[in-house]
Amino acid sequence: MSAVLTLDTPGADPGEADPLVGAGAGAPRVMVVWCPDWPVVAAAAELGLAVTDPVAVIEAGEVHACSEEARRDGVRRGMRRRDASAHCPDLVCVDHSPERDVRAFEAVLAAVERVSATVTPIRPGLCALSVHRRFYGGEEEAAAVVAEHLVAAGVWDCRTGIADGMFTAEQAAKHAAPQESVVVPPGGSRRFLSRLPVAVLDDLEQVSLFRRLGLRTLGDLAALPVRDVATRFGTSGAWLHRLARGADGRPAVPRRPPRELDAHVDFAPGLETIEPIAFSTRRTAETFVAQLSEHGLVCSEVRIEVSGERGWLGSRVWAHPRWFSAADLVDRLYWQLQGDPAPEPVETVRLVPESVESLADHGEGLWGSAPDERIVRGVARLQGMLGPEQVLVPSIQGGRSPRDRQALTPWGERSGQHRPAGLPWPGSLPPPAPTRVLAEPLPAVVLSAEGMPVRLTGRGAVSGEPVRVRVGRRDDRRSGDLEVDLVVDAWAGPWPIDELWWDPQAARQVARFQVVAVDGSAWLLVVEDGQWWVEARYE
Repeated sequence: MSAVLTLDTPGADPGEADPLVGAGAGAPRVMVVWCPDWPVVAAAAELGLAVTDPVAVIEAGEVHACSEEARRDGVRRGMRRRDASAHCPDLVCVDHSPERDVRAFEAVLAAVERVSATVTPIRPGLCALSVHRRFYGGEEEAAAVVAEHLVAAGVWDCRTGIADGMFTAEQAAKHAAPQESVVVPPGGSRRFLSRLPVAVLDDLEQVSLFRRLGLRTLGDLAALPVRDVATRFGTSGAWLHRLARGADGRPAVPRRPPRELDAHVDFAPGLETIEPIAFSTRRTAETFVAQLSEHGLVCSEVRIEVSGERGWLGSRVWAHPRWFSAADLVDRLYWQLQGDPAPEPVETVRLVPESVESLADHGEGLWGSAPDERIVRGVARLQGMLGPEQVLVPSIQGGRSPRDRQALTPWGERSGQHRPAGLPWPGSLPPPAPTRVLAEPLPAVVLSAEGMPVRLTGRGAVSGEPVRVRVGRRDDRRSGDLEVDLVVDAWAGPWPIDELWWDPQAARQVARFQVVAVDGSAWLLVVEDGQWWVEARYE
């Protein structure tokens, strides 16, 4: 313990090996592969741009990354788009796409995995792997093999760094020349990092604080006592202090390759009727479900593809309120073939999972909190008899009126087309919401104390105080227990709404009222173009 405290006192030689690193001749080493300006490389590859073209990737109106040709003309990261175009008139500006960067980096990871199975993606353009120095005859030789595979894959500017830790190896790679490597000797991480500025740390807030305190280099930061750093800067500062000392012991672990979870069955010769196709797919469905279960997964959304002998393809995505069993998959295939019959003999049926979830999230609760399987099976059977679109489930979507917020979705399918309920909807009713929304609004007449119809003026004022509300006709009993003549005890409103004013065909000007009758019932009334309607009831 005393040795550790002595090494962390101010004035210690930054070149001394830190015992916390634990580097030695047999310690595992880390190689980091860096591809500079990766967003630019990915964009150029997708758009077919030349390597010598001045390219800038723009995010939020500023330069996120730029090519070497653009930097020669004065373009820099963080520069506004207008200023970058002023420095380089031939600049090609491309919007930033993280998905494009990740997709393009898959080729780099695949090329590196031909050399080493332990590839750790850090971010697009940067990955780490373990060093197989014995197999390739040395660390520099292993880096040369990696660079050779990347050049063969079309990545010309690739740089590698080798050190005891991932952070030091990354900084070494950024000091290497294209297709070259920088090797930090074992135990030399602290000496290599000591001369680097604190700006290399990926924490803008902490770096700004370090600079204000006079800490300019990683060596200045590493010379501080561990306990003082943890007390002053907290957990994040202690981690940055550990990186500055070269004590980053994170190993390079292999990434998990994507699982091949789809299943298919081939028919030779092709089948023409639905029953044999569904029966012959049952074993494949059972294998599909069992394969997911082995990985601790269940499928809640599946795509069923049916292909014919002459090129016909039928596809549909099915969702389940819980998760698919083998019987559920066979039922969905049967319904799909009924609704979209194959015009030719079916040659292949493929089951592709669109959404998988952890089996633990769908397990039975201690008190039976999971959905009743008999209910699910009964509703699925009813859906099979009536059709997938004939059994609907209500849900809430975004909207201003109670009727607009109602949405119906076929049982088992997800409401992907509904308006998001979490967004602000100006003019919507405040809670609590009405508990009973009428299927069709009922016409009504609102009377004042003088027996005159209450009207709404152009300035949003009522012509008289509502005293009585007559709903529909007196012989209209379709609403069951709905009252047809209400004596108003209290009322609130109006709340005017001007909807879709920019569309002459769909524009509406309505106003809502809340009315409480003397019997305690509460109602939601709407007036539009002088006509009153009863829209919902509070219970």
